[in-house]
Amino acid sequence: MKYIFEVRIKEGHTAEEYADAWVRASELIQQAPGARGTELHRMIGDPMRLIAIAQWDSKASRDAMEGEPNDEIRAIIRSAAPFVEIRRIGEFEDPEWVVMPDKSKN
Repeated sequence: MKYIFEVRIKEGHTAEEYADAWVRASELIQQAPGARGTELHRMIGDPMRLIAIAQWDSKASRDAMEGEPNDEIRAIIRSAAPFVEIRRIGEFEDPEWVVMPDKSKN
């Protein structure tokens, strides 16, 4: 499953500032059972807008991680809060339909 967020960097700050905090928090979060990894993407044409994707085995795994507060993770997230606006896009199940290119035809 995927948790997807839009991140807008406030004026006077950079995506790199947010990415630093995001990587530090993600490294800790990824130690939780069921964590599959995270990605941070810049929007083409708008370097102050990012999309963050966190992947998990299940919603239950993610909920369990959030149910066990980690002061270090919370402190990292709080440190980035003043220079970003984060909007949760949603929680999505793993894909039911996938179409991949046939590499054997190339």
